[in-house]
Amino acid sequence: MWAALALATATALLATSCSSSGSDDEDDTSADATAAPVPGTPVTPGTQGTPGTPVTPGTPGTPGTPATPDAPASPADPGPPTAAGRPSTPPGASTTPGTSAVPATPGTPNTPGAPGTPGTPGTPGAAGARWQPTPGLAWQWQLGGAVDQSVDVPVYDIDGFETDASVVAALHAKGRKVICYINAGSWEDFRPDSAAFARALQGSGNGWKGEKWFDIRRIDQLKPLMAARFDMCKQKGFDAVEPDTIEAYNQDSGFPLTADDQLRYNRMLAALAHERGLAIGLKNDLEQIPALLGDFDFAVNEECAQFDECARLSPFIQAGKAVFHVEYKLGTEKFCARTRALGFSSMQKKLELDAWRKPC
Repeated sequence: MWAALALATATALLATSCSSSGSDDEDDTSADATAAPVPGTPVTPGTQGTPGTPVTPGTPGTPGTPATPDAPASPADPGPPTAAGRPSTPPGASTTPGTSAVPATPGTPNTPGAPGTPGTPGTPGAAGARWQPTPGLAWQWQLGGAVDQSVDVPVYDIDGFETDASVVAALHAKGRKVICYINAGSWEDFRPDSAAFARALQGSGNGWKGEKWFDIRRIDQLKPLMAARFDMCKQKGFDAVEPDTIEAYNQDSGFPLTADDQLRYNRMLAALAHERGLAIGLKNDLEQIPALLGDFDFAVNEECAQFDECARLSPFIQAGKAVFHVEYKLGTEKFCARTRALGFSSMQKKLELDAWRKPC
């Protein structure tokens, strides 16, 4: 899920995502709100994966006053929770045009155990090339409802727990690359492995119902649990992972976390992904981009245009790494010219992250 929002911003975003400022685009029931219809009939979101109800948030800053490009990052909205799925056998992956491969980073093997068992990570992925998404790749980000596979883009980012391996295989058959969304920074009471996380690891609520910040200082306890989740992504055939809520150090987490705590934790996540041959994206955490650029393969950002922070993501583009970006409140006419010039893969989405999208 996304990094937690304070109260007024999350409420405003929810209202905007439902009404989308009253524009005619919101009446478009297709997943792609563009002039040319997307082939195929979009799937109607089902009852599974209904986003959680946001808790009453606080105000992260002065509304309507954008920060300068070099100002500290404003916290972005956390992603909506979805129902859990089940692990399956991974299918093979195909190469998507416009991407390149980089050698997998060697890591320290984990303790052998049953793959997917919480606390017992499986065997790391074999050494070889991992996917490296390049700037400008179009993408779809859907965490709510049955995955609409008709969107004609080379990259999908979907929920790791809720998505079955057969969906990943079907997307691969269409030449897509698939990113596994998991929450790596907050406990979620609706996930099937929630009981594996000790109560001492759970801090303050992060602004979304049923979620609490992790004590990321407890790497010895969290590492095997995150490894099991990454194993699940690998077994289902995903090409990459998107770990959410990985900037607890600048939030009211309930723990005295520091920037160094966050750097250690985020680098641990990157190592786990690379050991399994998976690419990994840095979600938000703009302040630590200079330190973490070498550890992460791409970036995922929410609302950098809303807060006038997009220039801070430029190091990823300059390094030949994609920036997958969404705005919720702003219409595409308010940000697309800027983000296209920066080389981002941008689109407008509703806060519930269903199939609807309006790309730049």
